[in-house]
Amino acid sequence: MTGGRAPLGAGTGGAFPAVRPRRLRTTPAMRRLVAETRLHPSELVLPVFVKEGAAEPIPVSSMPGVVQHTRDGLRRAAAEAAELGLGGIMVFGVPLHRDATGSGATDPDGILAVAVRDVVAEVGDDLVVMADLCLDEFTDHGHCGVLTPDGRVDNDATLVRYARMGTVLAEAGVHMVGPSGMMDGQVAAVRAGLDAAGHVDVGILAYAAKYASGFYGPFREAVESALEGDRRTYQQDPANAREALREVSLDVAEGADLIMVKPAMAYLDLVARVSADVEVPVAAYQVSGEYAMVEAAAAKGWIDRDRVVMETLTSIRRAGAAIVLTYWAAEVAGWLGRR
Repeated sequence: MTGGRAPLGAGTGGAFPAVRPRRLRTTPAMRRLVAETRLHPSELVLPVFVKEGAAEPIPVSSMPGVVQHTRDGLRRAAAEAAELGLGGIMVFGVPLHRDATGSGATDPDGILAVAVRDVVAEVGDDLVVMADLCLDEFTDHGHCGVLTPDGRVDNDATLVRYARMGTVLAEAGVHMVGPSGMMDGQVAAVRAGLDAAGHVDVGILAYAAKYASGFYGPFREAVESALEGDRRTYQQDPANAREALREVSLDVAEGADLIMVKPAMAYLDLVARVSADVEVPVAAYQVSGEYAMVEAAAAKGWIDRDRVVMETLTSIRRAGAAIVLTYWAAEVAGWLGRR
């Protein structure tokens, strides 16, 4: 030979390959050294629920380990999240009363705005405080917007409500809002409302590719959703990928600072495609049903819970998500801190 790479088997009599990838798997230290994907607490966001008027934590039966927090409990959860070095916390409010227009969503003294003020007072800028920006937790019909007389979601009337909700949350001190209703033009409407009110530094995490998924069931218990039927007329069809890319490009053009793919595990192909296509950070939401599946299988002894939790989160990061919303965020951050 006069140059180039030696063929497999060179130097071994041709019996075995000279290159052995297994050499890089021999010990935990070796595997850590060459790991291509790593998890860090700062990449994780903890979704939390706060129940108006709750005197003690209320367990969510379909999500073992998850509760509807009291206001004081939420403050403690936020302080723990900051101490663990999490990237952020996403707050969902559970009101006592609902109505057709979701008026509690824009009430400065409503549970979500009050909870945001509580969390910001507790952690300041040590944690990115996010709040879900949608009407579904506040409407008596459970849809994400205002309805027309014939029961359809009125996209443009809903945008007016979203813009007001963004302003109320900004006045409460939120660092970032998460428009999750999948209304056309929602990012532009929220951005315009925030800017007009002088809240130019409040960011937008846009739920840009949110699918009409069967994985949301436990979440609906957690927020006590009044929904009957489904949201297929405004959430993404699970069969479509190119449509999601179009939604993402529209949200980025409208001013989204980060974009979201939801759910995560069943849509890793979308996480990868979106991450390759956009220049803003990409988040993925490991949703309630994904969490519940793992917890249920682990409770039966069918899987190694902790190992599978880490494997799922690693897969989401490996697909390209810079940020992962997960109900395991605090627990996993504790594990990572002990490594």
